[in-house]
Amino acid sequence: MNRLIGRLHLLRELHICNLAIIADIRIEFQAGLNCFTGQTGAGKSLIIGALELLLALRSPRHMLRAGATEGRITGVFQVQAALRRQLAAQTGLPLQDEPELILVRRLYESGRTGASLNGHPITGTMLQTIAGMLVDIHGQHDAQFLLQPANQLSVLDDFAGAADLAEDFRRRHQQHQALLRRREELRASEMLRRSQLELGAFQAAEIDRAAFQPQEQQQLEVRHRLLTNMEKLQRLLGSAYAALYEEEGAMVGRLKAVTGALLEAAELNPDVAPVAAQTRDATVSLDDAAFTLRRVLERLELDPGELTEVTERLNLLNRLIHKYCGAGGTLEQLLEFRRHVGEELARLRSAEQDSAELESQIMQAADHLAKIGAVLSDQRRAAARKLIPLVREQLADLGMKDARFHVDFRPLAAPIAPSGGAEPGEGTGRRRSDAVSAGRETGDPKPGAANPLVAGAARDPFPSPSGLETVEFMLAANPGQPPRPLRQIASGGELSRTMLALKTILAQADRSSVLVFDEIDANVGGRMGGVIGEKLRALAARHQVLCITHLPQIAAFADRHLSIRKRVENNASFTEVCILNGEGRTRELAAMTVGKNITQVALAQASELLQRAAQRPCPGAGGARGRRDSPG
Repeated sequence: MNRLIGRLHLLRELHICNLAIIADIRIEFQAGLNCFTGQTGAGKSLIIGALELLLALRSPRHMLRAGATEGRITGVFQVQAALRRQLAAQTGLPLQDEPELILVRRLYESGRTGASLNGHPITGTMLQTIAGMLVDIHGQHDAQFLLQPANQLSVLDDFAGAADLAEDFRRRHQQHQALLRRREELRASEMLRRSQLELGAFQAAEIDRAAFQPQEQQQLEVRHRLLTNMEKLQRLLGSAYAALYEEEGAMVGRLKAVTGALLEAAELNPDVAPVAAQTRDATVSLDDAAFTLRRVLERLELDPGELTEVTERLNLLNRLIHKYCGAGGTLEQLLEFRRHVGEELARLRSAEQDSAELESQIMQAADHLAKIGAVLSDQRRAAARKLIPLVREQLADLGMKDARFHVDFRPLAAPIAPSGGAEPGEGTGRRRSDAVSAGRETGDPKPGAANPLVAGAARDPFPSPSGLETVEFMLAANPGQPPRPLRQIASGGELSRTMLALKTILAQADRSSVLVFDEIDANVGGRMGGVIGEKLRALAARHQVLCITHLPQIAAFADRHLSIRKRVENNASFTEVCILNGEGRTRELAAMTVGKNITQVALAQASELLQRAAQRPCPGAGGARGRRDSPG
């Protein structure tokens, strides 16, 4: 049966070594429905247990074969390119160009385990991620993919054709949460920001009031030194001027006399002319110096008011420098500090403006989320209304005609103003349809309810990236029983049939191409076996199905029939797996019907079961059932 090859991923081979009563077996699977049969205790569930160990869905404790130091489970999967790319992205391993995945799980005597994928070691978290993408195992009491509310929501979105809308909501929710975090950061730092603003404004104002100019420090220091030494300076300059020009025998007067004598001598002796010229130049220079010195002395006036003013300004400058730049600072450093304060003030004031703009962005993002969430909720509820009768029809076929299936919607936060589309049965004085739970559970808003976004609700109205509500599949298996979540159903048979009904309907939306059912016929009689067999074959049209069964009516529909047998040798138990076809398969079905004492009537009944299964049309496979590939 090769109709699935190239379209879905498949479990090609399972190799189990040193696990419980299994010493070493290799099982080859094929596309379609693979059924395991055998006596109780032969190890049928152990095969599924090995697969669960491989996928990190079961604890390895006490699973190692007695006397062995190491056990190993190896799964060979044929995987299509799209899934290989997803796995490569999730694990960071180079899997894009490898059509087969070889997944290995090792168990050690110490209790330690290890895993690898195509020879690359992987962590437990990576293994669980891989497991969820490859196989969906459903046992009598297992909470697998469809039993988890979050996964039920994803499946309902796929059934509704709303997966893209749900992803859009998730992406916008991330953006909204980022904006909320930014707002919280701003709020948390608001007091600090205000304090910084006040301090910065004070510092800037204090420096600006002083209005210092570049190079003013040097000028003030020079002026202060001059004013504080005015009397001494006047005395020194006066004495120098008098020696040069005023007092008797002053230097300029005497030089002029010397210069006159040398000039007169130069007329008599030309050799004296250069000396006379030098003396004359020196006399002119000293004469000019004396004149300049006199003008300086005339301008030197001690003004006590100016000295006070210069002293105060210099003190102010030094105080501000010491305050903001530390000991040894300079005016240039003070002016640089003022520039930095200005930049920080601009940033803090911009943050206040950003806060106002951020509130607007949050409101816009929340409005988009509310609209998308409302549309998504409408589509989910519409899908639930379609899903419920389909599930009930399937459950009736499976002998649960009184079962009531519900989809429970529970809002996650304050109600968002609805965008329209009431549930059937809703409205004034009308009871809600059982496509959803009762109004007290769903918390739908009353007509005219205020939108918390507009009302300024403090609580985040979008606590989940999945939408405005949670979804839970509920079942009341018998009349008079209240609906309960699927994950809380105690009856293995009821749960198995409900899961089969759901998987039959949701086959196209299922995330895993390999579906495993452990004793799906538990607590089901032979009368329902044929119905379950048909539904399993319908699933096998789109998935690879592995099923443990005790009913020949189900096993007759198998594309590959595997018999699990136990033998005892040298006081040790061993499990063996045989592929059955032809007469061997007929005898197995007969033995499942009457036990060890197989009669011709039992063989005839087994042959008739096989013929009927072969003649019934294969749902989803297109018309009448085609030729079976020969097992093995």
